[in-house]
Amino acid sequence: MSDVLPRLRAEAGKAPRSLPLPDCAAILSALPMPAVVLDAENRFRYANPAAELFFQFSFPTLATLRLGDLLPEDSRLFALLAQVRQHEAPVSDHDLSLESPRLHRRGVSAHGGPLPEMPGAVVLTLHDGSTAQMMNRQLNFLGAARGASAMAEMLAHEVKNPLSGIRGAAQLLEQAAADDGDRELCQLIQDEADRIRGLVDRMDMFSDRPVELGPVNIHQVLDHVKRVAQTGFAAHLRVVEDYDPSLPQVWGNRDQLVQILLNLVKNAAEAVDPMGGEIVLSTAYHHGVRIAVPGSRERVHLPLQVSVRDNGPGIPEPVRATLFEPFVTTKRGGQGLGLALVAKLVADQGGLIECDSRPGRTVFRLSLAMPPSGPRRAEPATRPGEKGVGLRPRDR
Repeated sequence: MSDVLPRLRAEAGKAPRSLPLPDCAAILSALPMPAVVLDAENRFRYANPAAELFFQFSFPTLATLRLGDLLPEDSRLFALLAQVRQHEAPVSDHDLSLESPRLHRRGVSAHGGPLPEMPGAVVLTLHDGSTAQMMNRQLNFLGAARGASAMAEMLAHEVKNPLSGIRGAAQLLEQAAADDGDRELCQLIQDEADRIRGLVDRMDMFSDRPVELGPVNIHQVLDHVKRVAQTGFAAHLRVVEDYDPSLPQVWGNRDQLVQILLNLVKNAAEAVDPMGGEIVLSTAYHHGVRIAVPGSRERVHLPLQVSVRDNGPGIPEPVRATLFEPFVTTKRGGQGLGLALVAKLVADQGGLIECDSRPGRTVFRLSLAMPPSGPRRAEPATRPGEKGVGLRPRDR
């Protein structure tokens, strides 16, 4: 042991060993966060794969664009770039909203730094906080769904039994009523008892029941939902498909997926203008959405995205934070249970749901898992004798 310290001191005095390093482009490409290089005129000179996903454009396309082609000039991101160039020092900004017809990101953190080898150029890294916000909202939605489940069980147990007794007593009183006024009051009691029982039955949909999951062709589900909508509440509206025909099957329950999407399409149909209203049903594959399974180290990949978009007036800002909670509604005479049920059913599928809304554009997005056995290509969402619904080029 006596010679250990001298040997360590001798090793410490030696020059550090040099290690081969990859070039800067390889390092940036390995980063999980979006990173781009903008020249003095804000043209894209480099974008790593994460930035391609962030902007939804490949680098060859981004190389033909300026940042001003994607964002309005009054965006705070341009002020950050100007400060980096003016002071030739790193600058950061947080909670940015990058909103434009081509881009819709909120809660973004941006970090910019000068690139001495290229005068006026800025290395810009972006951190999209929308996924974290979505996860936080989803936890709130799940809490709301669990609260609704507990409420349903409590109502079923504590209300239905005495309600039956009240209705039975009202029927007996009606038979012995002396005049029409008394009989009318007895009938009123029965009608109100029936109304309360109907509300309890609707709440019973939130109760926890075992859900059988399996591979589901989501395009066939969307095809069914569209047909139901266009033969009823959406007969006067334009419904557009924007499907990825190579999408694998989703892991879920077909009947519940139909119920989820019917609720979302019905809400969209009620929100849009009857003249010129449009609903877009879309599917896509997105990497990167993973959630941890409680009680294990497993992370579930949710790459399959199903969206319902409308061109209605949007959801009022005060309502958005509690949109999926029970009894929250903006409809006159609405019960406020539709979206709460949607949140509960999506949780039963092991998926996530989020909502982005602004005037003229509201989107509900479902993120769903693939079957455990791995990806399977979806079968065509057609039946014999039908045209290729869902397999045609994208219609935007």
